[in-house]
Amino acid sequence: MRTGGGRFRLGLVAATVAAALGLTVTACGSSGEGVAAKDSGPIAIRFMSYNYGTPCCGAGTQQLIDEFEKANPNITIKPEAVAAADVLTKLRTETAAGSPPDVVQLGWSKAGEARSALPLVPVQDIPTAAEWKSGTDGIYPNILKAVSNSGTGKVDIMPFSISVPVLYYNADLFIKAGLDPARPPKTLAEVKAAATAITRTGKQGVYFGVADPGKSDYLTQSIMNSSGGGEVDGSGAVTVDSPRSIAGLNAIRDLVVGGQQPKVTATDAQAAFAGGNIGMMIFTTAAMSTFEKSAKGKFDLRTAAFPSFDGSAPRPTYSGAGLAVLGKDKGRQQAAWKFIQFLTSPQGFTILTKSIGYLPLRPAIVSDPAYLGDYFKQDKRLLPSLAQIGDVTPYTYFQGSRANQAVVVLQDEAVTPVILQGKDAAPVLTAAANKIRSLAR
Repeated sequence: MRTGGGRFRLGLVAATVAAALGLTVTACGSSGEGVAAKDSGPIAIRFMSYNYGTPCCGAGTQQLIDEFEKANPNITIKPEAVAAADVLTKLRTETAAGSPPDVVQLGWSKAGEARSALPLVPVQDIPTAAEWKSGTDGIYPNILKAVSNSGTGKVDIMPFSISVPVLYYNADLFIKAGLDPARPPKTLAEVKAAATAITRTGKQGVYFGVADPGKSDYLTQSIMNSSGGGEVDGSGAVTVDSPRSIAGLNAIRDLVVGGQQPKVTATDAQAAFAGGNIGMMIFTTAAMSTFEKSAKGKFDLRTAAFPSFDGSAPRPTYSGAGLAVLGKDKGRQQAAWKFIQFLTSPQGFTILTKSIGYLPLRPAIVSDPAYLGDYFKQDKRLLPSLAQIGDVTPYTYFQGSRANQAVVVLQDEAVTPVILQGKDAAPVLTAAANKIRSLAR
């Protein structure tokens, strides 16, 4: 699943070096900018998004919509806000009623069940082969491959708001704790040592944002993967109770019971970190804009790559969402494709990165001054995550039509007791694994 990672990582390194030298790299592929609708009359399409209307991501999402409508005056986007945890429930209800949205921002933890339970229109099937190639040229091929439907080999859900977990840290607290902020931790052992030093200042040390109220398991997967385990193996078998998966979650438990990590949810930890009360937080880059605003004038916010666990290379997986199409009408499908093409264009990813903190999936725009070249010269805090995107571990799905329910079981009945109560991971993961296996029968 990691084929070609090194080649694409080298491409990113080249782009970053070019940026540092002030060189221009031309963006590849169709940008989707200024694409006018071919339809003779106006058309309106519904867009369900969990970013729309939120404090962290609402303004950026609205900007994307405004820019698209400006370039495509015959297409109107009707955005609808939905909580990330409620996307599948709402989609099931509206699909049953015969009125699903035309485009939906679908979290990767929900995609497995959506594929088996909802009538998704494969995005790759909407445009012609030539249009598809033009629209996707320049996007990381390893990401397109990672999100493809394993049964068809096609991209049925377009990669859009992608994040690789990053280690945020408060450089001022590092200095106060006697740590060198220019040398952030690279391993879990170093994270623990730094967290211990920070707790001596009266602040909390670290927080791995794994107890996510949004019921996403991307960080659970990243921890288990990096420990040599995982949630699902190549045959689809549940492996959350394997020795290495248990060891991964217990490594975080050690921080909890040792006092380096507070027993709070990711939501509460976000507020504490933003307030300068936690030294480090391992979390999605989608929180970047929120943390930047909170830190401005208060503390020096910096970032580092997702740490390694046991001496082997870190294996974070991606979070965020893809864009799925459910509209049945051909005209609306074509309009949906135009919208998706714009959202994933160089212009779209530029807006998404600057306004929210999601990663630009077109490496050429990282150093192109027409897009993100100047931005990354001034603010390098997303670069640690970008450096890991070439080797990102694909998101894995539990089997069956109740895959999302399985994720909820894992997060609520195993991860939450470990993180919030300090329970041993072995018994709770074993119980959760047995329940997850029963859901697939």
